[in-house]
Amino acid sequence: MIPFLDLKSVNLSHAEGLKAAFDRVLESGWFILGEESSLFEREYASYCQAAHAVGVANGLDALILALRALDIGPGDEVLVPSNTFIASWLAVSHVGATPVPVEPCEATANLDPDRLAPALTSRTKAVMPVHLYGQPAALDAVLAFARAHGLKVIEDAAQAHGALYKGQRVGAHGDVVAWSFYPGKNLGALGDGGAITTNDPVLADRVRVLRNYGSKQKYRHDVIGFNSRLDEMQAAFLRHKLTTLDAENSHRAQIAARYTQGLQALPLALPEVADSCVPVWHLYVVRHANREQLAQALAARGVATVIHYPVPPHLQPAYSQMGMGQGDLPIAERLHREVLSLPISPQMQPHEVDSVIAAVRACCM
Repeated sequence: MIPFLDLKSVNLSHAEGLKAAFDRVLESGWFILGEESSLFEREYASYCQAAHAVGVANGLDALILALRALDIGPGDEVLVPSNTFIASWLAVSHVGATPVPVEPCEATANLDPDRLAPALTSRTKAVMPVHLYGQPAALDAVLAFARAHGLKVIEDAAQAHGALYKGQRVGAHGDVVAWSFYPGKNLGALGDGGAITTNDPVLADRVRVLRNYGSKQKYRHDVIGFNSRLDEMQAAFLRHKLTTLDAENSHRAQIAARYTQGLQALPLALPEVADSCVPVWHLYVVRHANREQLAQALAARGVATVIHYPVPPHLQPAYSQMGMGQGDLPIAERLHREVLSLPISPQMQPHEVDSVIAAVRACCM
């Protein structure tokens, strides 16, 4: 069986560095908001070409705290992609605002900037582009729209660690960028973790206060805050894994190129890379009209696949109160019916990639 992502092998390849990181934290006796998290924030900000990074407990909290720091709440609307993991919508709902879905460009599956204007109302306060599957969204167009209408831009970069947009790392184009370090991400912890990056020192300071019970000084609480801190152990693990991120992303890019070359002339829609973007290939997502049948046929040949994601947010029970149904967001619905993610991992070997290609070709002929 060729696994979709073998996290055991991925992390065992880091065993020496991870054990050294564990020992440093254990010997320090400091486990929350200590030197490891401070150093990781500094190193990750530098990596993202941003002025500030603030570690938090997970990717959803990163989005929630970013929205809170921007004073977005009840009565406000945030323009979100219709085609995304539900966390992008959940963060907006958690601060009391309303997610307003905007359909994607079908070629890239990312938010279509040309569809933002019809969704704009007097209550719109922000736009949340998602760098889906590791490919940057069309940031220039999104930022131009936001500036023209006085909106904030919160980037959801949970899948885009190291991606480039017009030669610059994703990490500081918008007002704030939210990150997840869930174990399966390109930069994954050994548990949950998250962060925001920004060039705005005031916003960064607000997130630091919000993540720590609303406190700058112990036992003095200036605002109603959260307990959402990136712990020292995960920060230490991430510091080590950050040193190999570019090499692992390069390996993913080689796999993606091999797939793209080997899967031509099949009844599949292959990923398209937008101009001036360098994706990090968190996922390699193809589209097929009979997605379930293809997934089952590949499983029978020993190839594991995953569907990211089978049901769009507007059709989830959590958002039934929006009153939306089948056909309301047809592009997102079509993508969610057809997408299938092929195996991709920094530990994947060329012969495994060739085996996946051969299996897909056999199933699609």
